[in-house]
Amino acid sequence: MQRPEAPFRAEIVGSFLRPDTIKQAREAFAAGNLSAEALRQCEDDAIRQVVEQQCACGLHVVTDGEFRRAWWHFDFFDGLQGVERFESDHGIQFNGVQTKAHGIRVTGKLGFGEHPMLEDFRYLKSISGNAVPKMTIPSPSVLHFRGGRDVIDRTVYPELDAYFDDLATTWRDAIAAFYAAGCRYLQLDDTVWAYLCSDEQRNQIRARGDDPDELARIYARVLNTALADKPADLTIGLHVCRGNFRSTWISEGGYEPVAEVLFGSVNVDAFFLEYDNDRSGDFAPLRFIKPGHQQVVLGLITTKNGELENPEAIRDRIEEATQYVAKEQICLSPQCGFASTEEGNNLTSAQQWEKVSLVASVASQVW
Repeated sequence: MQRPEAPFRAEIVGSFLRPDTIKQAREAFAAGNLSAEALRQCEDDAIRQVVEQQCACGLHVVTDGEFRRAWWHFDFFDGLQGVERFESDHGIQFNGVQTKAHGIRVTGKLGFGEHPMLEDFRYLKSISGNAVPKMTIPSPSVLHFRGGRDVIDRTVYPELDAYFDDLATTWRDAIAAFYAAGCRYLQLDDTVWAYLCSDEQRNQIRARGDDPDELARIYARVLNTALADKPADLTIGLHVCRGNFRSTWISEGGYEPVAEVLFGSVNVDAFFLEYDNDRSGDFAPLRFIKPGHQQVVLGLITTKNGELENPEAIRDRIEEATQYVAKEQICLSPQCGFASTEEGNNLTSAQQWEKVSLVASVASQVW
């Protein structure tokens, strides 16, 4: 049975390949040859087109493709109070490739004010028609985990308990602000839970002086505190990602190390989970998903390459997952966005839309 509300049986994670018009406009703006107003108009036009394409594929949910962002997370952090971006010594290391060398640090008390992405959402809502507009922002744990204690000013936060309290409050205020702007579907993107599933990453966490299991409990508490005042008609999903930059990744490992804490205690309405290859593990951790309204959006269709999946194989995997979670609690999506950064993954625009159409087609067959 199709769901009349978010999350829908056919879902998306959020980002889409940037069209050439956006890339050229951003380059011209950076070079001082295009005004901010002209850049925004170019973005508006491209976002209108990507919304139309999502609807044409049969989706009931739309995003702005994250077309105004260079990064899935840094652009949001830039708009927070108490946070600044800096040029770091090196980029983020993925499997065989590094990102541009950017970092973030906390230099003041964390807070959420009149964030520029509120207006970004208002525009998306104004052109979404009968579709449900979904806003995507990073999860609070990402702000802490990216640099840890070393990038949090000790004169501002001598003890991390106060930092985590403010972190939760900042996201609680963000949720309230997007709701006030008309948002009824918000997605928190989170790479950290996947790092906590990786043996290699867990060893690195210990090496820097943190306990990965304790971090899991802290992040769950921060999320639940941020969600405590969530209005009943606001759907919030959490997307767990193992890294997505130019079709590469960072972490690997199944969800078992965090499953009981994450699925058993975090009070989101939906978990968007990567399940496109062996690096994601099996479906057994889904046994911790609470029965009832909570949904599991299975990311069974990869965005890492353009090869189109076999619909029958996707249907078989959905059936396999029903050993651990009821079919009425399952939805389908690509495993991640198609362009978590402005560079995008290694597939064509046509291949991207074939995959989105496949999601909608398989979902209509299964449910």
